[in-house]
Amino acid sequence: MTDLTAWQPPPFPSRRVLEGRYCRLEPLDVARHADELWAALVDAPEVWAYLPLTAPDGIDGYRSLLASMVERTDIVPLAVIDAFDGRAKGHLWLMEVRPSHGVAEVGFITYSPRLQRTRTATEAIYLCGAFLFGLGYRRFEWKCNDLNAPSKRAAARFGFVYEGLFRQHMVVKGANRDTAWFSIVDGEWPAVDAAFRAWLAPDNFDAEGRQRRGLAEVRAELTTTTAG
Repeated sequence: MTDLTAWQPPPFPSRRVLEGRYCRLEPLDVARHADELWAALVDAPEVWAYLPLTAPDGIDGYRSLLASMVERTDIVPLAVIDAFDGRAKGHLWLMEVRPSHGVAEVGFITYSPRLQRTRTATEAIYLCGAFLFGLGYRRFEWKCNDLNAPSKRAAARFGFVYEGLFRQHMVVKGANRDTAWFSIVDGEWPAVDAAFRAWLAPDNFDAEGRQRRGLAEVRAELTTTTAG
């Protein structure tokens, strides 16, 4: 989008349910989600390794953490509900929301081991992007600690474009953090959207839920077909 003379800033994303085939994103609710989330995360301290805080030391501390998220007005905290069993297995934020520029980020992604590397986890990111671009946002961001190789691989797999490294960007847990920046912009979203939808289609999975084609493979095939 280059001519912005008629462009209007989108609204701040509302806290609403985002419904997919394999997951549902619900506005985070301490009473409804805390116990299930804690049960999914309690034996996985590695989940907190690259987050800007340490793992809570008990359910009460975790409830307080979730409550602090819910109380904030500058983020949209969402619980990730696995449609296969209806249980909350992770949470994430829409954050760094700047409607005046049409920019928002998906971040503070906290996925339990049972959610990681599943189609449910992938669909959650897709639902966030579809929601934001549907509202009229121009740029969808992903940022992570440069040491977090799995997060950087995930960003590339989802279709985010690497933009560069912010050196000495933060001090986190008493250590330097260089931050890797990625984004998808509105002109790229239709192709990314088509790849997500093709990958998430039921016929891309066998009876055991194993993918037939990877997301990057699907995106490359669609790009080649369009170019041809």
